Amino acid sequence: MTHNGANDDRGSFAGKLAVVTGGGSGMGRELTRQLAAAGCSVAACDLYPDTVAETAALAQAGAGPGVRVTGHACDVADEAQVLRFRDELLAEHARDHVHLVFANAGAGGAGSFVTSPREQWERTFAIDWYGVYYCARVFLPLLIAGGDGVLVNTSSVNGLWASLGPGVPNTAYCTAKFAVRGFTEALIEDLRSNALGVRVALVIPGHVGTDILVNTRRIHRLPGPQDLDDTQMADARVFLTEAGLLADGASDEEIRQLLTRMENDFKDKASLSASQAATIILDGVRSGAWRILVGEDAKMIDEAVRAKPENSYDYAHLFRDQAAAAAPSAQ
Repeated sequence: MTHNGANDDRGSFAGKLAVVTGGGSGMGRELTRQLAAAGCSVAACDLYPDTVAETAALAQAGAGPGVRVTGHACDVADEAQVLRFRDELLAEHARDHVHLVFANAGAGGAGSFVTSPREQWERTFAIDWYGVYYCARVFLPLLIAGGDGVLVNTSSVNGLWASLGPGVPNTAYCTAKFAVRGFTEALIEDLRSNALGVRVALVIPGHVGTDILVNTRRIHRLPGPQDLDDTQMADARVFLTEAGLLADGASDEEIRQLLTRMENDFKDKASLSASQAATIILDGVRSGAWRILVGEDAKMIDEAVRAKPENSYDYAHLFRDQAAAAAPSAQ
């Protein structure tokens, strides 16, 4: 589905200026690198200036003539910082408008509304929701000024399904990602009616190999597996035991090793790399799609939830139906 009578050059990124949030690692880093390689100048931001500076250097090294890549420190949950980021990038790129905005920054944490600290819950929600909202507020006028802009908002499979499965609530992240999805879909008609020439795209990734777990710890100032105190170790033991991941009588060192392995496996053993995900996203933007599912797991959950929404949180039924559908038919 395309909007507003797409122009012939919409499929090309060459000569344009893109904004990428969460550009210090993961999909944000790969979006920045692939856009630059396609001839697009990029202003990337991240909460951590060291990581986004590294991204900018990597992307600049792989960019063609005339492409400029800049890195900026910005907490997207703070509108004043987003405004400062806007002013910096316009000055550094000597532009008065932008063509593409990828509101990609995200963080996890504070899974339980009941038991997680309120400040952690609200910090996660602020990054994942207000980071998208403020970027839309700040950059939409610049997309309109360019005449053919695209606002690309990253939701999640958790914007379709508000859980990580049995015993693993994920309320702050899911709430924010549902909000991003609803906001983005609501913008489709709003932009058609009031911002002719600008369109919006909704990105729905499944499990992609990124540093979100490490970054989430860093954002919330949580200890790594090797730095857990006695109380945190006891909590980890309960969580892993209830999730069926820990044998009875496991030592503290075995718990540390398991947590480290889980963190590493999330990135290294994902079915889709950050680079592959970025390619899918950019291909979707080029094609004019408004809804970009990233990964086979995202497609599966999307189909399952839409087919039988009442079974979304009856996990046995939800995944039994999918397993039956995936099984080869009898000959």
